[in-house]
Amino acid sequence: MTGTPFLKMHGLGNDFVVLDARATPLDLTPARRRAIADRRLGVGCDQLIVLEPPTDSDADVFMRIYNPDGSEAGACGNATRCVASVVMDEHKTDQVTVQTISGLLESQKTGKGSNGLPVISVDMGLARLDWREIPVATACDTNHMPVGLGPLQDPVGTSMGNPHATFFVDDLDAIAITELGPKLEHDRFFPERANIGVAQVIGENRLRLRVWERGAGLTLACGSGACAAGVAAARRGLTGRAVDVVMEHGTLGIEWLRDGHVMMTGGIAVAYTGELSPGLLA
Repeated sequence: MTGTPFLKMHGLGNDFVVLDARATPLDLTPARRRAIADRRLGVGCDQLIVLEPPTDSDADVFMRIYNPDGSEAGACGNATRCVASVVMDEHKTDQVTVQTISGLLESQKTGKGSNGLPVISVDMGLARLDWREIPVATACDTNHMPVGLGPLQDPVGTSMGNPHATFFVDDLDAIAITELGPKLEHDRFFPERANIGVAQVIGENRLRLRVWERGAGLTLACGSGACAAGVAAARRGLTGRAVDVVMEHGTLGIEWLRDGHVMMTGGIAVAYTGELSPGLLA
C-alpha cells in the first residue's frame, strides 16, 4: 500500500517533517502527530509541518505547525523558510506569502549560501512587547521581567506569534539549559508556557543562542527564538537592530526594522524524501 509522502527538511539543524494536505486533507490526531515526530519509532522532527490551502487570498500556502508533543504552535521561523522554498520551487518564483495561525509571512529568496543551498529571508511580522501580548501572568516591564531560576534571571519578553523569554548570560556553556529550560517553560508566570532563550553577546552585533522550545525541548536552532533574541538585545542596548545570531549549526541574520517588523535570513536544506507507512498512522 502506498504511504503518505513527506519531505524531511531543516534550517540550520532545526528539522521538520513536511506533509502536503493541500489536495487531500490528512487526519492527524495528536497521537499520530506524536508518532511521526518520535525519533525512535517514527521519522523524528522538532516540528511537524502540514501544508494546507490558504484561507487568505494574499497567501500562497497555509502552514500548520505541530510540536512533538502533539500541540499546535503559532510560529516557526525556520519552518517558514523551508516551506517558502518548497512553494517558490513549485511556482518558479523568488517570493511567496506563507499563512499561519499567527498571520501572513512574506518570504523571498535572496541567493545561495557558500554551500550552494538557497538563502531565504522572511518577514516574521511585528515583535510584540506588551505583557498582555506575550502573554505573562502579571503586568510588568517586559524588558525586565520578574521571573527566573538559578543563574537565569531578569529576562526580556517578546512575542513573535509565540511567547519568548530571553535570558542574557556571560557564559552560555555554563548554563544547564536542559535542567532549567523545562522548569521555566512551565513557570506560572507564563500562562501559555514559553520558549526559553539563553543568549551571550560574543562580539559587536553578534549573539550566541540556545533555545529550549515550548513543546519541543532543546533544538539545534530556533528561528523565532533568534528573532526574539535580536529584539531583546537591541532593547537592552547590547547590540544594534541588525545582528548575527549564532546557533549550533549556523547563523541567522536578524534585523528589527524601524516599523517593528523582524526580518530573518538564513539557509535551508532538504535532507531526504520518503513515505510514511500506513501502520505509523493507524
